[in-house]
Amino acid sequence: MQENEQFALSDLLQSLQIELLVAHKTQVTHSWGETDSVPEYNKLYFICEGEGWIRIGDVDYYPKPGQLFLTPVNCRKSFSAFSGRPYLKYWCHFHITAGPFDLFQWIGVPLCINVGDPARMTDLFQDLISCNQQHTIVARLREKALLLEIIGLFLESVPVRVLQHRSGEMNRLNVIQHFVDNRLHTGITVDQMAEAVHLHPNYFISYFKKHFGIPPLKYVNRKRTERAKQLLTSTPLSIKEIADRTGFKETNHFTKFFRKETNLSPTEYRSAYS
Repeated sequence: MQENEQFALSDLLQSLQIELLVAHKTQVTHSWGETDSVPEYNKLYFICEGEGWIRIGDVDYYPKPGQLFLTPVNCRKSFSAFSGRPYLKYWCHFHITAGPFDLFQWIGVPLCINVGDPARMTDLFQDLISCNQQHTIVARLREKALLLEIIGLFLESVPVRVLQHRSGEMNRLNVIQHFVDNRLHTGITVDQMAEAVHLHPNYFISYFKKHFGIPPLKYVNRKRTERAKQLLTSTPLSIKEIADRTGFKETNHFTKFFRKETNLSPTEYRSAYS
């Protein structure tokens, strides 16, 4: 993935939401199969034993034991068991959204990978299934963490690219991000941000919130805070100089803003984290 695409996607992931729908380990039967279904959720299969066939779009796959297979949301899918040895598999259904779309509606990846550490993947799925069967707050939190780890292991093993039909949208988001990053030392208005991507300010506010999960000016404040943290911990600049570089003409105003965002004064933050 190109650097500017990673930059845009990383900000979208700030509003990432993940939901496990169901998780199980199943020995499928000889009648296991569907034709041209279009699930409104993602599926992951971790194959333990057996043989089978899966078609995504017009491409046929034959996942083998020790492989992890992804079926992205809203993809046309057919599958069936082979009569001799139908699959034994761990599996889960889930949503994972970044901005207004599912993550796998933004990115394209190879759908089938060899798992480097099958024992670890087995443990993750077993824990995921256990959490999914419990009805506690802790179980809901743990299943999200486990599912994120499984997806992370999948993505770190494959090349990731922004889907072609999303590239224009990603470019627009990248323009917004660069506009803000390059002007953090100045005042930034919603009208200026909207003009940078040729959108009406009223539409821009709803467009921005739909993609980034927060209003535009709250996003600007988050970026100012991130820049201030970076300068406080990696440079010897004075508090006044950092205030200037993050768009504050008065040091007192910057100090109040920073404390509100972090619960620490700039000096306290520098002392704690440098």
